[in-house]
Amino acid sequence: MNVFDAINKRRSIRRYIEKPVEDEKLLRLLQAARLAPSAKNRQNWEFIVIRNKEIKEALVPVCYGQRFISKAPVVIAGVADPKLRWYKLDMGIAFEHIALEAVELGLGTCWIGAFDEKKVSRILNLPNNLETVILMTVGYPQEIPPPTPRKKLDEITHYELYQVS
Repeated sequence: MNVFDAINKRRSIRRYIEKPVEDEKLLRLLQAARLAPSAKNRQNWEFIVIRNKEIKEALVPVCYGQRFISKAPVVIAGVADPKLRWYKLDMGIAFEHIALEAVELGLGTCWIGAFDEKKVSRILNLPNNLETVILMTVGYPQEIPPPTPRKKLDEITHYELYQVS
């Protein structure tokens, strides 16, 4: 599969079949994240792989009731030192690498951005110098939703200077 095909096939998956994600595939996702570019190559990221049912259940209320989190075979938390500039952007790039590699491996993912960061960080036992930046569910999709509508390229693209339409 080429990169553009993976981009085109990627969907937010909120329903997973009850099948564990193989260690080899999980390691491949983490390798994809590790290879992402980062500001000044600081690689200001750490990943917490969560398979434990009780921890996933504890995340649901602090993720504003997103019940599917507890049903996903894996949740990956991205944590970083917020004192280093660009940490959120770097983490976003790393997690998009995960999302695209997951497509190639026949897995689905869903970005979780709506959560109480302090409560998630407590659940994950983070030291005070780290912050939970993103959570992502991973597993085998129960269904593949249709693509969501996208704006036309000419609606979002400007050349040289911003032009009012």
